[in-house]
Amino acid sequence: MGKKVVVELPGIVKLPDEEVERRVKVELAIRLYEKGILSFGQARRLAGLSKWEFIELLANEGSGIHYDKEELENDLKVMEEIA
Repeated sequence: MGKKVVVELPGIVKLPDEEVERRVKVELAIRLYEKGILSFGQARRLAGLSKWEFIELLANEGSGIHYDKEELENDLKVMEEIA
């Protein structure tokens, strides 16, 4: 089971009550992914989104998908094995 965190939002945050938890999870997922604290899969699960929905969200936020040289090499290796 995951950890539960209680956050008191100031009155200046104008969100419908039923939307608060989802929005906080999405924002947290984006920021933790950008900082490298969560992997892509972990972040999208926290946000409650599919792979493609999270990719679209990151694009809309101006964030990219982290993709380094090691991941590229792994992908090329898998493609060679398939071919």
